[in-house]
Amino acid sequence: MADEPSRAQQLLGDLAPKMVELTDEVLFGDVWQRAGLSPRDRSLITVSVLAATYRPEQLNSHLRLALHNGVTKDELVETLTHLAFYAGWPSGMGALTQLKAIVEEESD
Repeated sequence: MADEPSRAQQLLGDLAPKMVELTDEVLFGDVWQRAGLSPRDRSLITVSVLAATYRPEQLNSHLRLALHNGVTKDELVETLTHLAFYAGWPSGMGALTQLKAIVEEESD
């Protein structure tokens, strides 16, 4: 499957090849692979930051990645509910709405 373009390549390959390279090689090739945290823990942190800073486009893919990395739907619900009290109700509600759509889509 290494021949298939990454998500970053699909989205920005023609427009911003350097950004794609940094995303694929540094962010996901180095930072996400470091031994200090598990992919599951990195997903929880990333989802929390993206929800707190209201980055819905990035949050969508990272909610999916979190589920793939072993974070359960219930854990994400609890994380986002907790986050709403610290980052703001709209951030928590928006993220929960996105999660609901993803869970419903994947259950079809």
